[in-house]
Amino acid sequence: MFVPAQYRTPDSSWLIELLRRNPLAMLLTNGSPGEVPYATHLPVIFGQPPAAEPSPDLSGTVLLGHFNRANPHWRALRSSTDSVLVFTGPHAYVSPTVYRTEPAAPTWNYTAVHVHGRLHKIGTAVETLEVVKSTVRAYEAEFGAGWDMSGSIEYFEKLLPAVGAFRFVVSHTDGMFKLSQEQDPMVRERVVAAFMDRGSCPHRETAELMKRLA
Repeated sequence: MFVPAQYRTPDSSWLIELLRRNPLAMLLTNGSPGEVPYATHLPVIFGQPPAAEPSPDLSGTVLLGHFNRANPHWRALRSSTDSVLVFTGPHAYVSPTVYRTEPAAPTWNYTAVHVHGRLHKIGTAVETLEVVKSTVRAYEAEFGAGWDMSGSIEYFEKLLPAVGAFRFVVSHTDGMFKLSQEQDPMVRERVVAAFMDRGSCPHRETAELMKRLA
């Protein structure tokens, strides 16, 4: 991903936050020669809490995920495959009417992280079940209402033959945080105010990130 210098990640905490709050990633891997790449949307979590001082590009971080074994993408994966996970964060359209200056051009403020690394298939049912349970714990804590999964473990076990789990070891990341950094401070303030006045969550979330950069 091409990332101009002014839009680069402020620090690794921004990467970690985007991955945690927007965990539905797109997994990309190459197809066979002459074929298009495979792409699958799937949930991803951290394999363990990030280090107190993670590397700037999260290299060495372990992520976990799972998806349907019936998916041709799963069947095409080797036991160890170079892959990319794409995470998309808050984003919103910027109308030139917000700038109150001429000439002007519309644009789109957005945040995204491309995570490069090597995907390793998890082979055992025990480990696969643990990935599923860890995913439930992570998402219930972040987005749910504290659901107790203990009464559904047997149901999980029945589903396991259809579940393909993996471990993803990060080599590096590319983070894009395009939040009107190229604009004058007063113009950025107008964009923030316009976004905050909108009822949509993406606009407000984008505005909150812009305020943190001020």
